Amino acid sequence: MGRLKRKKSSGQKKTSAAAAKGALSTKSAGAGASETSLAKKKADTGRKAKKPVPIKKSSKPVKALSVKKEPNIIDKGLQFLREVKVELKKVTWPSRKQTIGSTVVVVILAMIISLFLGVVDMGLSGLIRVILN
Repeated sequence: MGRLKRKKSSGQKKTSAAAAKGALSTKSAGAGASETSLAKKKADTGRKAKKPVPIKKSSKPVKALSVKKEPNIIDKGLQFLREVKVELKKVTWPSRKQTIGSTVVVVILAMIISLFLGVVDMGLSGLIRVILN
């Protein structure tokens, strides 16, 4: 795995930008300006550069290898019920008003369809009686 790079803090960005401006000013200015910029460079190089801190991975204690049993029907059932519980927490339940409204619509449609089928059944049974007699 490669070495991780850390982002520069705002203070480090400003100092590197100032050093870049100083380097540009030495090229554009004469010899007098170069001496002052060299002194600034020496002061900047005197600081120790911060090295990135390596990230240590947390190690968990190694468990002894144990033979896993096949999950029996009770274990499978319990695992299923745990998963059901988790999924039911994600459900957006309807409000009481929405539930009552939907129930009323279903009951009314069931009555209408049952009346329609009753009328058709009575009509067809009467027609069959007339044909057979």
